[in-house]
Amino acid sequence: MTIRSLDLLDLPSLARYSRDVLPLDSARMLTRGNPLGAAALLSYLNPRRHIYTAVSTDGAVSFIGQVAQQYGETFARLSFLAPSAALDGGEIALLDHLAAQAGEWGALHLLAEVDEQCMVFKSLRKSGFSMYAWQRVWKLAELPPHQNVPAWQETVSSDLIAIQSMHSQIVPALIHPVDSAPRKPGGLVCKTKGEMKAYISLDSGPAGIWLQPLVHPDSDCVPEKFSALLDDIPLRAGRPVYVCVRSYQAWLESALEGLGAEAGPRQAVMVKRLAKMQKVEEKISVMEKALKPAAPIASLKEMLYSGKEKK
Repeated sequence: MTIRSLDLLDLPSLARYSRDVLPLDSARMLTRGNPLGAAALLSYLNPRRHIYTAVSTDGAVSFIGQVAQQYGETFARLSFLAPSAALDGGEIALLDHLAAQAGEWGALHLLAEVDEQCMVFKSLRKSGFSMYAWQRVWKLAELPPHQNVPAWQETVSSDLIAIQSMHSQIVPALIHPVDSAPRKPGGLVCKTKGEMKAYISLDSGPAGIWLQPLVHPDSDCVPEKFSALLDDIPLRAGRPVYVCVRSYQAWLESALEGLGAEAGPRQAVMVKRLAKMQKVEEKISVMEKALKPAAPIASLKEMLYSGKEKK
């Protein structure tokens, strides 16, 4: 088996792969379209994003896969594998190769999203991935225009602390390294009497808009104000809107179903750790030992008491 990076001579054959591609990054697929489409190839020109595509060949069978990392993120994502019809375990070497590339970028984790019934789910497990949550993507249905005061407002800088606090309360601590709190304001918030009750991060592209909600269980923003989402999203321009519900917010699904949203298949959100914590012995110089504060001298009472104990 040979594995190499994609080169210019492979570009003409990408059209064949694009008709049978398995996306592993749902947000990117739904907001920017087919990861092997013409528009996706322009992402190679983005200097703020690491992108690496590799081709694996074993006899007459060839696989293609991609890994990407956004600037400033501590993790990378598997973008896709192709052709999906041929994925039966032979792609494990390619998965390991893509993980090694992400490690060279300094990524601490590698993420992938896949249908639990898909053959690649087993391949990911064999390649060292483990499931840390599940998710389902809902496509919002078109509703009559909302006539009341906007229920959702765009975030401002003063909202950031409240958003981060809500994230720490809702998202399980064990998965914070791969589902981290926002570091800058962006998205929509719902407030009741000035108190934040819900936050929705927003990622948009030419093909659609992706929403990731964080909502307190006692919030009055669901389901009443969810019906106003389509009207309150800025610059929507008629694009489809998708809401990603993770397992720790599963109670939102009944509200979305009540609004007529269309449910997608349940997906496993998987992670592979690319770095391990290690204890490093720190050497102390002679000067540092000399400057180290001496242990306190025991009091006379403690010395006398200690002497009695010895007797």
